[in-house]
Amino acid sequence: MKIAFLADPLSSFKIYKDTTFAMMTEAHKRGHSVYAFEQKDMAIHSGVVTANVARIVLTGDAHDWFRAEPVQAMGLQEFDAVILRKDPPFDMEYIYVTYLLELAEAQGARVFNKPAAVRSHNEKLTITQFPQFITPTLVTSSDDRLRAFHREHKVIILKPLDGMGGTGVFKVNEDGMNLGSIIETLTDNGARTIMAQRYIPEIVAGDKRILVIGGAVVPHCLARIPQGDEIRGNLAAGGNGVARPLSARDVEISSTLAPILAQRGLFLVGLDVIGDCLTEVNVTSPTCFQEITQQTGFNVAGMFIDAIENSH
Repeated sequence: MKIAFLADPLSSFKIYKDTTFAMMTEAHKRGHSVYAFEQKDMAIHSGVVTANVARIVLTGDAHDWFRAEPVQAMGLQEFDAVILRKDPPFDMEYIYVTYLLELAEAQGARVFNKPAAVRSHNEKLTITQFPQFITPTLVTSSDDRLRAFHREHKVIILKPLDGMGGTGVFKVNEDGMNLGSIIETLTDNGARTIMAQRYIPEIVAGDKRILVIGGAVVPHCLARIPQGDEIRGNLAAGGNGVARPLSARDVEISSTLAPILAQRGLFLVGLDVIGDCLTEVNVTSPTCFQEITQQTGFNVAGMFIDAIENSH
């Protein structure tokens, strides 16, 4: 197979933990041809979606891990699979990429995750489609509504709808310290919609990342445990990742969502669960493959490439 990865610059990868690297390594090991390109390399030329792509050879050297062959312009329909691994921010440039990839699909490209599905599933808002699994949640730009929500639930979390890695997440305690300032900042004085949620105390035991691949659930999660006085478990915010078996509630949540999301074209999804509550549905570039594999021996990248191979 010829597999192309739309990703950030390969030189920026931290290969000891990077999930896209794990995918590439598994594909390369199986004899598939691995290609890479960036957002800026895409174009519509004479009506055809093309990209300036480079075939990538993995060297096995941790310090100089790949060799890129000369760049060539190729139509995306020439690949057996195009893997969308561009990290957020999910800005207008990201939206434009989904439009180009959607046109490429119409021309015969096979894109994972489906670009229209990525565009339609905001990673924060999608949880509201599954109210049976979430903590009390409010989505608004209204100062009055947010203050009333705080009065009702006492301890709350406030966060932007377009954040990643735990950026912009605030906890407000019962005393309401800095609530007004936080609301003004996050909503840009009422111009931006945000999310408020009742605080889930179980965050101290970790923010669990559950991976769903091709409608099947990976049997281990990665609990990202906040360190020190931090409230965020995100690895990017310094959380410590500990692999664990799924709880009965984890299985209930993930097994309910897995077939629904797969049917919508979301091939790889990272569900975030705190305690018994679903908190995010990550669809852009879910991570944690390597941490789970290193701690449990379960080959998550192998499961992913198996699913890509079996999708034909």
